[in-house]
Amino acid sequence: MTITAPKRFLESVEQSSEDRDSLVCVGLDPDLARMPDTITRGRSAGDAIFEFNKQIIESTIEFAAAYKPQLAMYMQYGPAGYEALLRTRELIPSTTPAILDCKIGDISTTMEPYARAYLDEADFDAITVNPYMGSECLQPVFDRAGKGAFLLCKTSNPGSGEIQNLTLENGQPLFVEIARKVAAWNAGSAASLGLVVGATYPAELIVVREAVPDLLILVPGIGSQAGDLAAAVDAGIDGQGRGLLINSSRSITFASAEKDFARASATAARTLRDQINAIRG
Repeated sequence: MTITAPKRFLESVEQSSEDRDSLVCVGLDPDLARMPDTITRGRSAGDAIFEFNKQIIESTIEFAAAYKPQLAMYMQYGPAGYEALLRTRELIPSTTPAILDCKIGDISTTMEPYARAYLDEADFDAITVNPYMGSECLQPVFDRAGKGAFLLCKTSNPGSGEIQNLTLENGQPLFVEIARKVAAWNAGSAASLGLVVGATYPAELIVVREAVPDLLILVPGIGSQAGDLAAAVDAGIDGQGRGLLINSSRSITFASAEKDFARASATAARTLRDQINAIRG
């Protein structure tokens, strides 16, 4: 690929956010059953996904600080789906960070091929990572200079508290310790590290932001998962009025099931951007 990765992922996010006055991350999660007939009729699965994403990106680019495809949503369509993911990656301009939501986590000998596949070959600017196996296993990701990784901290799903809210001997919940560990790892990482904290848990987001004032936080759970936007922005914004990427997927990409879907997605992305900006002042 000919896409040039920015020198530092965090810097690229900050620049993109400033250029568009936006904290919106648009999720690109294909679902052929929800795409209009004008997209799916006469096209293969891979071509339909590519054309749909192309129109979504073209319509939302002025409002999106970043894009985030979800790996499994492409892999469900087999090799054609993965090829559509790679083609979609090439659509995203180098000025707009592209984050692959893959939530990988394995021993280092396996993490190296993962990092090579997604950060080098596919050339995503950042990926999501599961920190459960510790920093030694994540070193191949940390070593990717100029790239980024968002580590799962307090996820948006209803059952996340079963593990993430367990109380440690120091009296702190596990998700807070994860946040602090990631901040420490970030200091020695060639890649820019951030956290994933769901909008469905604004109280926990407050605690995370207090523990790590400077880390970038990717916030899923707005829209279809019914997270409270105002509470999430107030809880997670940093001292400079940024430090967040608020992700919305289905609420933007499937804002309409008709042939006007691209126009509807632009309206949804602009509305979300403006709502966030009104909250953060």
